[in-house]
Amino acid sequence: MNPSETSEAERRSAAWFGLTGKLGFVHRSKMYNQGYSSSIFDGRPVIGICNSWSELAPCNAHLRQVAEAVKRGVLMAGGAPFEFPTISLGETLMRPSAMLFRNLMAMDVEETLRANPLDGVVLLGGCDKTVPAQLMGALSVDLPTIMVTGGPMLNGKFRGQDAGSGTHVWQFSEEVRAGRMSQADFAAAEACLSRSAGHCTTMGTASTMACITEALGLSLPGSAAIPAVDARRHNIAEQAGSRIVEMVNEQLSPSTILDRRSFENAIRVNAALGGSTNAVVHLLAIAGRAEVPLELADFDSLAAEVPLLVNLLPSGSYLMEDFAYAGGVPAVLRELGTILHTEARTVTGGSLGDNTATAENWNPDVVRPLANPLGAPGSNTAVLHGNLAPDGAVLKISAAAPELLRHTGTALVFDTIEEYHERADAPDLPVDASTVLVVRNAGPSGYPGMPEIGNLAIPKKLLDAGIRDMVRITDGRMSGTSYGTVVLHVAPESAIGGPLALLRSGDQVTLDVPARRIDMDVSDEELARRAEEGSTPAMAGPDGGYTWLYRQHVRQADTGADFDFLVGRRGHPVPRRHL
Repeated sequence: MNPSETSEAERRSAAWFGLTGKLGFVHRSKMYNQGYSSSIFDGRPVIGICNSWSELAPCNAHLRQVAEAVKRGVLMAGGAPFEFPTISLGETLMRPSAMLFRNLMAMDVEETLRANPLDGVVLLGGCDKTVPAQLMGALSVDLPTIMVTGGPMLNGKFRGQDAGSGTHVWQFSEEVRAGRMSQADFAAAEACLSRSAGHCTTMGTASTMACITEALGLSLPGSAAIPAVDARRHNIAEQAGSRIVEMVNEQLSPSTILDRRSFENAIRVNAALGGSTNAVVHLLAIAGRAEVPLELADFDSLAAEVPLLVNLLPSGSYLMEDFAYAGGVPAVLRELGTILHTEARTVTGGSLGDNTATAENWNPDVVRPLANPLGAPGSNTAVLHGNLAPDGAVLKISAAAPELLRHTGTALVFDTIEEYHERADAPDLPVDASTVLVVRNAGPSGYPGMPEIGNLAIPKKLLDAGIRDMVRITDGRMSGTSYGTVVLHVAPESAIGGPLALLRSGDQVTLDVPARRIDMDVSDEELARRAEEGSTPAMAGPDGGYTWLYRQHVRQADTGADFDFLVGRRGHPVPRRHL
């Protein structure tokens, strides 16, 4: 045995299954009722398969079958696989926001891993909050860990054309409101966008987080983009099952893989992908669990030299199935080349450069070469500051109208998204194309849970006039499948007294993306006077149970919106016995 490898006696699971006497008897005996033989407890690595399968989370509804492939791989490599569930988060159904429960899921994962006789874990997740939640929980435990994402759906098809999850929904709904698409056609499109198991087909948050996990080195090369129903999805899951057994023997845990280089790679890859703004808040939280220093400003400075290479909706034209066939993340990594830290370590035991040395780009219109990018360097995430967002806000340049990146307009302010929805189609709404629409009290504490409401529907009177984009500002988030000139994640949020709470309808607001500024033309003296008036409204939603805990301990968006008491690693010491 290699000196770096873990012996049977050193394995964590031995503290359960390797014991003699009453306690060992109980631990093993109860497991026999599932049909295991004694050989499963002979000292082999015990692998947890952390499954976020749920029929209430459509992106994750196929993961039971993926888990079977992982089990095969674990058994083939000489490990003992045990699948277990966690709560699951589906953005399409959960209210008030799946983001409210990301930290709860991370707690579930962390405590389940630590409480049980596990030597390593394979994480199974698909929807955009399940992947970061599982990573956050696992990194705090720091057992050998590998991620298997669920894969995207097959491309949507509507009347002979490709149609993407989310992005086309927003387009179609605006066309209906503008009278250019019938309700019958809108209803017909419903069954055409979600053609198979899997997560969203655009470069939304689910796709972005799958790709970023691969760029971090926490999933196997080439795994992120494989469609959910492609046989290779099960093949890569089987490989992950075998690889986690080897990782246990090699003592290859996340803390030996992840460092500052890993996260710099992830930020740069996100820029090349045209990835979701939600990656910002998730990566900040993941880095906090890994104890790697990362700041909001890094998402701007590190991406400044990176052009947009991946031609996918909502920033481009294609969908995830096309991306997979073009070569997926390895093709992007190889195109970026020396822009990345290719020496960064990965779950394969080799470096990022080793993993992509032979990667091919099979479609240079889907994955553009550096010499012919889709967008200029620095065209992804802009980090803004100003008297509206002292701690920062973000805007996705590639999804915005170029003519609005420098803009001054009159604010029209709404205290809740419900208030906006009630008034958006009113013919007498005091709004024109230059108006800056603002919805506040949508941050982590205020909503609660920082919902995806930022891509506000264009007021109907403007839609009728042909307006398709406006400057919009919120302390909430927007779906990664969305588009538009939207300032998001304003920090500090209005509900805790951030300056956004002091903005009033009629104030002039200036967005200057090249200068990275977002300001209101209101003097410091006037802002101080407004603050004394106590203009922050009461927070919405229940004030007990988990929501109370969330509001007491959630951090702001500029630091990842994790709970303050969960940041960092707590390791995997064997808990005290109970018998």
